[in-house]
Amino acid sequence: MKRVLWYLIAGSKGGVNRARIIKTLHDRPYNVNQLSKELDLDYKTIKHHMKVLEDHDIIFNSTGEKKYGAMYFLSNRMEENYPIFLDILSKMKT
Repeated sequence: MKRVLWYLIAGSKGGVNRARIIKTLHDRPYNVNQLSKELDLDYKTIKHHMKVLEDHDIIFNSTGEKKYGAMYFLSNRMEENYPIFLDILSKMKT
């Protein structure tokens, strides 16, 4: 998981936005539209990052389908590894 997080957050162009999404979903579940408003990002941008995060088992949605309004949560795997995520963020800032 550590390598996946390094790649998704620090090793790719969209890492900053993916980190923002992860941090936001750690507080509470959101749907794509709510995240778009909360993070002040384009809806399509959020959709793209959500697909990347879902493909890597970082997040999941409540319905298992890509329906409008589906609520997204951090996966159990991500919840367990959240301290690693925070460590990566702190190393990026230095």
